[in-house]
Amino acid sequence: MPEILYGRNPVLEALRAGRQPRRLLVAAGLEGDRRVAEVLARTADADAPVEVTERRRLDDIAHTQHHQGLVAYFDRRQLGGLHRLRELVADERSAAWPALVLCLDEVQDPQNLGALVRSAEACRVTAVVTLRHRSASVSAAVVKASAGATEHCPLVRVTNLRQTLDGLRSWGVWVVGLDADAAERHDAPDYRVPVALVVGAEGTGMRSLTRASCDRLVRLPMGGRVRSLNAAVAGSLLLYEVARQRDFAFASRGPMPADG
Repeated sequence: MPEILYGRNPVLEALRAGRQPRRLLVAAGLEGDRRVAEVLARTADADAPVEVTERRRLDDIAHTQHHQGLVAYFDRRQLGGLHRLRELVADERSAAWPALVLCLDEVQDPQNLGALVRSAEACRVTAVVTLRHRSASVSAAVVKASAGATEHCPLVRVTNLRQTLDGLRSWGVWVVGLDADAAERHDAPDYRVPVALVVGAEGTGMRSLTRASCDRLVRLPMGGRVRSLNAAVAGSLLLYEVARQRDFAFASRGPMPADG
């Protein structure tokens, strides 16, 4: 089964990432848009058919009106598992930018997952880990919410997060969980070491077994009456604290690893 993506950034970033298009559908009158022009050029280079069609048809295919006039069919992307995660961690040898893994514990909202992957890609994470069950899948809506960042960020799906965290620890990665009730502030630990950050589900946070698998728990200081932040906002703030402590040394890391 092919995978359907929609939206100008998601389709363009998939093409830039080397995904093979099978077919592109575009609404009439968009040829002057810079991103659409690049999409059309890259699709032509891939010898994939292009069809100009009505927006109403695109609404039906994408199941949304937020497709921005572009819908594309791609070969389905295969996400890696625990073995792929180990390879990615082993490949991360930069002293200035050691392994940084983002683990999501039952994050089910596609918008939150997309926003977290977008922040993770901006912070040059080694991999984003999600669960196969009770979690949002990497759907077209997630790709759209990430502005296409899912196409460049290594994604891993696992069955058991606790076993995954145990594996990360055995590979020399320190595990830090984000918990609203933690005693430590988020900026207290030293993140200039290989680290995995764990962000829990919307509303409930991390599960008890996941919490027990963390080496340290940290919280974001809150000054208002609401005691917690949106999962995507909280995770993004923690990612940028890691980047800040590492002096935003993204360039030292070199090219992003290929996903698969």
